[in-house]
Amino acid sequence: MPFIPGLRSCYSLVGRLVYFGRMLDKIRLHADGRLPADYHANLGIGFDGRTCGFLGIGYESLKTRVLAGGCDEDILAWAQGQGGDRTDDQCYVWNRFMMKIGWRDDRTAILQDRIGTYGLTGKPIETFFDMNDFDEDRDPVAARSWELKESRVVLLMGVSGSGKTTIGRLLSQITGWRFTDADDFHPPANVAKMAAGIPLTDEDRAPWLAALRAHIDARLAAGDNTVIACSALKKAYREVLIADPGRVKLVYLRGSRELLHERLLQRTEHFMKPAMLDSQLAQLEPPANAFTVDIAQQPATIAALIRRTYMQC
Repeated sequence: MPFIPGLRSCYSLVGRLVYFGRMLDKIRLHADGRLPADYHANLGIGFDGRTCGFLGIGYESLKTRVLAGGCDEDILAWAQGQGGDRTDDQCYVWNRFMMKIGWRDDRTAILQDRIGTYGLTGKPIETFFDMNDFDEDRDPVAARSWELKESRVVLLMGVSGSGKTTIGRLLSQITGWRFTDADDFHPPANVAKMAAGIPLTDEDRAPWLAALRAHIDARLAAGDNTVIACSALKKAYREVLIADPGRVKLVYLRGSRELLHERLLQRTEHFMKPAMLDSQLAQLEPPANAFTVDIAQQPATIAALIRRTYMQC
């Protein structure tokens, strides 16, 4: 089975739990008609059923709650409200149990049979989690997925027209990570100034940066992998946003003025006007320590580069 856009690895954490996010993805994708038919038979049973059993909730109730909307954390909080919260120790034992199913247990023979059926013979597969990852074009061994690494933020920076939102949404679709556009955090006064073609001052940007930093901290604390599109033109702005370089990874989308101007001319619905491009370029302080990508490449190519560098999960 090729990689399925929007379907997370079994190893991905939501809160303190593995697999829960994947189960939510399957529910959403199935409702959207985007879940491959091979996955339909196991909806609500197998790992889904085990996870619901651990949480003390029914799958149909969970499905109804997921389709009603809300982020993963809201749904997990709902589940804990229904079935009761679980201690850190309980979650730790549960995670280790789930991650080792198929390794020297009564499911080993079934696992070995499926490895052959899926054409994965020769892969370093020891568990069903491993098998699912390899089957969906991930490499859990190279990523050491069983270590359950802390959540991460990928911050896409660059001037307007560099493709931050396009690339961010594409990465979100491909990986299942949350996508946030920093423009959404501007107060109304900032939006009005930009719509009128008036460049923002550092004073204007201060509350915007503070709100965005609070959002980043909250996403990391919640264990949520996130892609953020933000101009982050100056070093001082990035210093506000990147408190932990180990968990907040900076990607600089770099392009020529000609290409950037051409793109902005094609955008009629956005408050950023082409005439403001030179102002942004004048403010831009290119980062010294960022993963830099040439925006002349196709969006899919750019997304693949970023995913391979920072988002193998």
